[in-house]
Parts: sequence; structure tokens; C-alpha cells
Amino acid sequence: MFSQLHPRDIEHAAFALAHYFVWLMFFCSLGFYFAAILAALRFSARKKAQRKSEFTPYVSVLKPVHGVDFGSEENFASFCTQNYANYEIIFAVNTESDPAVPLIRKLIAAHPERTIRLVMDAPFLGENRKVNNLALMAREASYEVLAITDGDVRVGPDYLRNVVAPFSDSETGAVTSLYRGVAERGFFSELEALGAASDFAAGVLVAERMEGLNFALGASIVTTKSWIHRIGGLEPIAHLLADDYELGHRISQAGGEVVLSNEVVVTMYPAQTLRGFWDHQLRWARTVRLCRPLSYLGLIFTHGLPWAVLAALLSPAKTIATACLVAHIILRFAVAKFVGVGVMSDETVRRRWWLIPLRDAIHFFIWLASFTSNRVTWGDSEFTMKKGQMIPVRTPR
Repeated sequence: MFSQLHPRDIEHAAFALAHYFVWLMFFCSLGFYFAAILAALRFSARKKAQRKSEFTPYVSVLKPVHGVDFGSEENFASFCTQNYANYEIIFAVNTESDPAVPLIRKLIAAHPERTIRLVMDAPFLGENRKVNNLALMAREASYEVLAITDGDVRVGPDYLRNVVAPFSDSETGAVTSLYRGVAERGFFSELEALGAASDFAAGVLVAERMEGLNFALGASIVTTKSWIHRIGGLEPIAHLLADDYELGHRISQAGGEVVLSNEVVVTMYPAQTLRGFWDHQLRWARTVRLCRPLSYLGLIFTHGLPWAVLAALLSPAKTIATACLVAHIILRFAVAKFVGVGVMSDETVRRRWWLIPLRDAIHFFIWLASFTSNRVTWGDSEFTMKKGQMIPVRTPR
């Protein structure tokens, strides 16, 4: 039967199939934008209805730190001024020579009313030094509830009260938070902040609304010693790059509910070069791809810009082509407004919203590039990823 088809007929059929595929993907991307806007409105309504919780158990704040950046002093200090009575703060560094050590010691002296400790020289459990430090801090922690935040995270005064509140429900296994960026002046740092607030956060909100969360975000993860014990401790994830994802995912698999807090935290985006920006974004993209391959492949539906351009090029009339581009632009900027501004209160989105199409174009090529290799660059080291594990390829001198 197929042998009787003329090559030209096959060519026309292939072209028609490609044409329909482009239109399908274009409308799917618009559907994602609609879903993100609805999820943002729901999140904002939930946040407005939130009441002050009286559930205030003792908490150990765990802060793994490596080096300092332009906001470190204010970031560290934000944890010392919480509207919360019963908590301690434990900082961990790799060595005494870490530049953060003098800053932490200064903080301890400035806040004698707080219980603040500094630990270092964590035993080697795996290539992920952050997890090595977390395991040490978890053993040193005095209290059951553990609030884990990255070293470059800044929080508001009600952070602890809000992120601990869901643990009044015994089904809660972990509480995680969205994060917005404070970008140091620089083109590439601002592109990163735009992506985090207007694209990445939109995906998390849609995931929570559609199926619930089965992962956590490393900027802020609150859990308990009991849940960490239930998943076999932190040691099994010390060889894994995506420790935040794995911690939340394993708690979810063990039967704990992963809750997205209404509290949005702040993270720093230092000024960087094009190479630094590319390596950081590519590491993040490959990490997600290796952790959640099917979900990562599904991100093709969220890349609206290339599908809008292709749909416009394939449109039979200029009016339809224009309508495709206008629909994409309106909905994409609406996502930036409702998610990036409405939910995240991100200043970079407010000021640099017009850079979003450029950021989306670059991010699409990063998404494609993430499939070309399993190697990632983390700091001065290079690793190849095998079944999620970090295998050193090049380490710093």
C-alpha cells in the first residue's frame, strides 16, 4: 500500500503532520500559561486568608554555608530577628578558612540572646558537601523540627512561624518555599532572577495545583528528625546532586505530605559572566532532567516562544500569524505579572519585564543543550552524573 504512494504525497503528509504538531504545541503552551495564572490567583487568595499560627515548637535552623556574597551579612542576620521565641541556629562550613567564618562569629557576638553555633569539618559521606554538612548539623541539632535553608537565603521576620505551622497536622512531612531573587547589578544575574520568578515559580505552582508536590526546593525545606530517620537518614543522598529534590521526594514516597508554604523566601543572584550564567543554568537544567526525566521532557509544552514563532511562520495569513504572536505575548506577560509580581513580589520582574522574551529564548536553547551530556560544573569541580550520583571528573587543585 505504502509503496504505491508518490514521494511527493509522503512529503505533503509529513509536512501536514508537522504543521498540526506545531499548532498542538502552541495551544498547549497557551494552556500552560492559563494554568499558571489560575494557580497564581489561587495561591494569592490562600495567602491572604492565612491566619497567624499559634503552633510554635522548638526549631533548629540549619545553615550550610560556603563562602560569602554581596548579601551574606543581611541574609545571616535575618534569621536572628525572627518573631519566634524557641529556636537555635547552626551554621556549618567546610573548613576554618571559609570566608563566612568571620561573619558568623561577628553575628554570634552581636546576638547573645540567640543560641547560635558554628560547626565544621563534617565527615565525608559523599561528593555533595552540602549534604555532608547537613548530616553533621542534624546530629548536632537540639530540636525535632529542622528548618534547612541555603547559605544565600534571606527571610522575613515571620518566616519560622509560617513554615512551621503546617506541622500541626501529623500528615505533613516537609514544607518548602518558593523563592524570588535579589540580583546584583548585571545583565546575566537579572536574567536568572527573571527566570526564577516568572517561569520556574509558575511551573511549581502548576505542579502543586494539578498533582501536589512530591519534591522540595532547596532554598527552604522544613522537616523533622523523625521523617529524616524514616527515609533512612541523609547519608544515602550525599552522592546525589539534587539533594533538595531527593529529600522532598523520599519523604513523599514514605507517606509524608510535601506542603508549599505561603512564605516566599529571597535568594541572591550575584553578578556573573556569560560562562558562569551558562554553566549555572545548564547544571540546574541537567539536574532536573536526570531527576525527573519525564517531567523535564514535558517542559517542551511550557516553551511558548518557539511554538508561537513557528505557528506564525506556518500561518496561512498575516492576520493569523499576528494573532499567534500577540496571544503569546499577552499571556506570557500576564504570567509574569500574576506570578512574578503578584505572588513573588519580584523587583527584577517589575523593572526588567521587557527582557522576558530574550530570557525565554536563551532558556529554550539551554533546555536543548541539557540533553547533550550528563556532565555538570559545580563551583570549581566537574562531575558526570550516573543514576543521579556525582562522579568526579575534574576537581579543583
